[in-house]
Amino acid sequence: MVIPVLENNPRIVITDGYHITKPLKLVYKDIPVFCFKVVCAITDRQLFLWFMVLAALYLGGMYTGMAELKFLSFGPVIYLLLFYYFNRKEVIRLVPVLN
Repeated sequence: MVIPVLENNPRIVITDGYHITKPLKLVYKDIPVFCFKVVCAITDRQLFLWFMVLAALYLGGMYTGMAELKFLSFGPVIYLLLFYYFNRKEVIRLVPVLN
């Protein structure tokens, strides 16, 4: 996406409707174009691994009848919620693309 800017030192903010980034100030001194990649602080790999831990604990508790394992299966969900709560401004990040 190309966004024309008419003045120097604009501030940009990225949102997905719920999460919002910190304002980023762009300074046009050397290059007239900036390229960014929008990334999430929680990677797909982390999300997949936490889901596997959750599934293993819950299924282990379901098959063995141990309520403790079912209770521990909430750990990944609580961890991800706390990670979001303490890092709300950094859930979505703008990463400069140098190539």
